[in-house]
Amino acid sequence: MAQEQDILGQRPPRRPPRLTSRRIGIHTSTAGGVQNAAERAYRLGCNTLQIFSSSPRQWAPWELSGPQCEEMNRLQARYDLKPLVIHTNYLVNLASSNELVLEKSMTAFRGEVERALALGAEYLVLHPGSFRGADREQGLLRTTAAIAASTQGLDLAKRSLTILIENTAGSEYSLGGSFEQVAEVVERLEGIVPVGACIDTCHTHVAGYDIVSEEGLYQTLQHLDATIGLNRVKVWHCNDAKATRGSKLDRHQHIGKGTIGRETFRVLLNDLRLAHAAFIAETPIDKPGDDRRNVAALKALVEEGSSTAC
Repeated sequence: MAQEQDILGQRPPRRPPRLTSRRIGIHTSTAGGVQNAAERAYRLGCNTLQIFSSSPRQWAPWELSGPQCEEMNRLQARYDLKPLVIHTNYLVNLASSNELVLEKSMTAFRGEVERALALGAEYLVLHPGSFRGADREQGLLRTTAAIAASTQGLDLAKRSLTILIENTAGSEYSLGGSFEQVAEVVERLEGIVPVGACIDTCHTHVAGYDIVSEEGLYQTLQHLDATIGLNRVKVWHCNDAKATRGSKLDRHQHIGKGTIGRETFRVLLNDLRLAHAAFIAETPIDKPGDDRRNVAALKALVEEGSSTAC
């Protein structure tokens, strides 16, 4: 918290932070008001950002005022921060077989969509959920039906908001541990709501995909393109991993400091097929300045003028 106050208490840098041809950012605190995230992101050298629009671990939503949304939009335009990505509450489980949890999740998710529309966000990232008490196919069907029902009457397409289904670490009962599962949800929702995917590098690695070796990363990207489609991946969560490949343990690490390593991120950032996407870190802050260092680490890997398709 002290670090956040220090960032906002400083004068804006005389020169804008060095930007790249890629949209690179980090999940950013909204402490003191959602609009403060835009100022923080700019000070950290970002040209995109991700936020929570409400508490990530409470059912009761925050209230967003009109002036807060207007100031957020003003600062985004001033600092060329786009896209704005919102991550849904961690409690939301649209695959739940518990009717009470499912009802609360649908209400909370609709609130997430409404706040995303109010803020003018381009993307809303959603974990597909846990199917405990049912089977995986029932869980996938329940998630797609719940998303469709929760968004009835809200014109996402008109407001340019896209729901992104995020892949997961593949732990027991969780949906999204394979690209095929993400693809199934995306395909079922097409024509109902604007939909795409968010791919998390840590989740991909610990779910068992090889993204570390040169050949493995090539094959994984080919597989991703054949299932979901690289053009549908609008956001990459750039997180190194503390755990080993196939461990199913979702533990994020600083860029280049974990079991994935820096080279994987270099390839992703410079693959022309991914140039349309936003690259957003969700790395830990173990000591002051870690957020700035992780953003800088990703930016340093962009090879301007020499990007190639993998």
